[in-house]
Amino acid sequence: MKVNEIRNLTTEEIVTKIKETKEELFNLRFQQATGNLDKPSKIKDLRHTVARLKTVLRERELEEAGKAE
Repeated sequence: MKVNEIRNLTTEEIVTKIKETKEELFNLRFQQATGNLDKPSKIKDLRHTVARLKTVLRERELEEAGKAE
């Protein structure tokens, strides 16, 4: 998921997407531990996606804090 796509989402959608991505990441780690993981690079991609989502979320929080002052 690209940053431009993330910025078009609402805050609630971003929070939901973070939760879904973390669940998928957990499942992939479980598959890796049992030796059933097909694409190990998928873990890295999901970690980066979570970071992107959290970054956009934090930017919005700072924006709101700046408006409040």
